[in-house]
Amino acid sequence: MSGRLRFERVSDLPCSAEELGDWHFRPGAIHRLIPPWESIEVIQEASPLVDGARAELVIRKSGLRVRMVAIHREVDPPRSFVDEQERGPFGSWRHRHSFEAGPSGFARLTDSIAFDPPFGAVGALIPRSVMLHELERQFEFRHRRTREDIARHAEVTARFGAARLRIGVTGASGLVGRQLCAFLSTGGHEVVRFVRARNCTASERPWNPDDPEHGLDPRCVEDLDAIVHLAGEPIAAGRWSDARKRSILESRTRGTAAVANAMARAERRPRVLVSASAIGFYGNRPGDPVDERSSPGDGYLPGVVRSWEAATQSAQAAGIRTVHLRTGVVLSAAGGALAKMLPAFRMGAGGPIGSGSQGFSWIALDDLLGAVLFAIRSEALAGPVNAVAPSSLPQRGFASVLGRVLSRPAFAPLPAIVVRAMFGEMGQRLLLEGAFVRPAALESQGFRFAFPSLEQALRFELGRPSGEAVR
Repeated sequence: MSGRLRFERVSDLPCSAEELGDWHFRPGAIHRLIPPWESIEVIQEASPLVDGARAELVIRKSGLRVRMVAIHREVDPPRSFVDEQERGPFGSWRHRHSFEAGPSGFARLTDSIAFDPPFGAVGALIPRSVMLHELERQFEFRHRRTREDIARHAEVTARFGAARLRIGVTGASGLVGRQLCAFLSTGGHEVVRFVRARNCTASERPWNPDDPEHGLDPRCVEDLDAIVHLAGEPIAAGRWSDARKRSILESRTRGTAAVANAMARAERRPRVLVSASAIGFYGNRPGDPVDERSSPGDGYLPGVVRSWEAATQSAQAAGIRTVHLRTGVVLSAAGGALAKMLPAFRMGAGGPIGSGSQGFSWIALDDLLGAVLFAIRSEALAGPVNAVAPSSLPQRGFASVLGRVLSRPAFAPLPAIVVRAMFGEMGQRLLLEGAFVRPAALESQGFRFAFPSLEQALRFELGRPSGEAVR
């Protein structure tokens, strides 16, 4: 066909071809490979990845909602497979994934695509250079994430030994939970999701996070090596009424107690509980940096975090190593705070919030996933662990870097009086206050941040290599 385009990207990764292939053939790989700036929902994953397996996606772009179904052919684990569009927007789409031995012990990752433009005559009007540029942008991200994920798992294995763990996860459908499950499973671990539904699949267990005493049957955790507890009501979903503040607190304390009590009562107890927490523990600290040794702040948020962490007491009393992962602002273009900020910044209407001097302590999503795995495996970590990048900065500094990455001005202020009028107490505590938090515990144990620089993290999440203008 005269309109057919071809694209290829080749990268050499520091692992074996078998390790590279295994990563792609395991459940969750498709979730790890979707760029976070793309609005793509996985309806069905091709798992197990065999000849004839189908993957179904819903793609949302420019106000359109398009369903794409791909069928897998020529599956040769762990060396290669092909996916072809069976239904979707493209005139045709054929994508070969190859995993071969490369030079000097490296593995060679090759993605080769042949396709006809999407949407028929309309798609034919899109310049070929634009389509190929977008593929280059997406596959630069895909290859970088693949490299970092495999390297992260290799580092943990080298330090703590090889172990295939069975890990339970609450909050598995959330922004962090979805990616954590995919990160763990592509790394070779078995993931069990806790869900409210009673009709569970083989990889699910039922629980009721509203019942702290009997919400989780101890028998459901006896075959697990670790539990990662992420579930909790979103804290920034709306203004804080008294009822909402109570709901935020109870969603954390009750669900956490349900997990901790089940672990404590189990005949065979999981060895470790990694329980989500927050840097809200420190309250508003406009001065010097704080770390895990610092005292709690005053007010509603520090009180929530103290109660949240105290709800794990039964697990700790039973001798289960418990890590309170005090997480900062998680940077992901797929959701959370960054995704909410992007529309204003892309229009050139972003900038400092309030004075802009409040501390902004953040962490790249992929570093947070790495910190969870590190906390599971490192026996030296227990108690509070700050999951933040080593380079917190004032909020105005964050705005400036985000504007630079997007090639947009970032000096339109959002005055404090407007924040309070729009969001009330929630805006005051979450937007106008902050702390400069240090990851002292992780650093003391030699944890490696893949994205220690804010600009580096934002460019990766937004697919904006240095010097590239926003589109």
